[in-house]
Amino acid sequence: MTFALIVVCSLAGAFAVAWWLERRRHLVAEENHRRDLAEQRAHRVDELREQTERTVALFDRMVEGLIVVDAAGRIRVANRAAGALFGFAPPATDCTILEATRHHEVAALATRLEREGEILGHELRLEAVGPLRFLQVNALALRDPAGRWDGAILVFHDLTRLRQLEAVRQEFVANVSHELRTPLSLIKSAAETLLDGGKDDAAALTRFLQIIDKHANRLTLLIDDLLMLSTLDSGNVRLNLQPVSLRAAVQEAIDDLKMRAGSRGFTLENNVTADLIAQADSDRLRQVLSNLLDNAIKYGRLEGRAAVSAQVIDKRVEVAVRDDGPGIAPDACARIFERFYRADKARSREQGGTGLGLAIVKHVVQAHGGEVRVESNPGAGATFFFTLPVA
Repeated sequence: MTFALIVVCSLAGAFAVAWWLERRRHLVAEENHRRDLAEQRAHRVDELREQTERTVALFDRMVEGLIVVDAAGRIRVANRAAGALFGFAPPATDCTILEATRHHEVAALATRLEREGEILGHELRLEAVGPLRFLQVNALALRDPAGRWDGAILVFHDLTRLRQLEAVRQEFVANVSHELRTPLSLIKSAAETLLDGGKDDAAALTRFLQIIDKHANRLTLLIDDLLMLSTLDSGNVRLNLQPVSLRAAVQEAIDDLKMRAGSRGFTLENNVTADLIAQADSDRLRQVLSNLLDNAIKYGRLEGRAAVSAQVIDKRVEVAVRDDGPGIAPDACARIFERFYRADKARSREQGGTGLGLAIVKHVVQAHGGEVRVESNPGAGATFFFTLPVA
């Protein structure tokens, strides 16, 4: 009995030890498995975070604005471009699309996608947030594996610059058409009068031929100015840059305009010192000076005066053309260098200008790497400044 008991006890102990060892092995295996799972989850979380960060960084590099919303209309992702367009700080994930964009039509587009699935080429006008903007929206509904509505992705392309350029083009075409129509109408009218018998009257013949000649010259000037602007716009203008004496260039422009100035009793003064030398194209520089001085004569008062001076500022020569005319209104100063813009339309038409002279001045100066501006107060004359590199 005792021996049997000892055997039984031994076997029981052996089984207990074996069970404990097996149990321990299982526990260690389970612990290792849990640790492996935890490491995999952590690794997966890190991968997802890195992937999300890369995706967000990629979205932030997009020129187009991008907003992704969930089924409740709350923002999941919004990039910097979208924030700049609508005036909110990304990621704005705690906001609805209406709260972030403050634009009911944008929120309505997201709602429409639940029914339509896709919206392409929709145009928006943004007036409430900052300056007027034009946007094109392309949007797509997001659905889960079961096909249920799960939100939307909206991409906003800024068309503002394109619309502005289109408006400029339309205005330019309208202005050119108007400028061409006036002299052509007068030429046509004079020719018809001569054909209807006016040529038999010597005095009438001379008068109408003078009208034709005057307005044909006006058309020639307009076309020359348009071709000049086209060349400057294309960037193909070739400048013959060389050291140019500013005083000599100003004097040449004054000499060219002496007769025109004398007819109005206008005085032109050259106050540029002889030591100032600019790096410039002499022909283009004379064109700039002639346009500015010619404007001073045309729009200045009778027996008025204009003076040209210059000084060196930060390795650049700043030239100033001052007159004592009626001056320019502040709102006109902001637009005076635009093509066909006229501060005094009636006076300009009377003087026969093309409305392109100051636009040409601006482009020629910029082609030299300089800047141009105007300072004026109504009734106190105007001063036009432009800069050139020092030779």
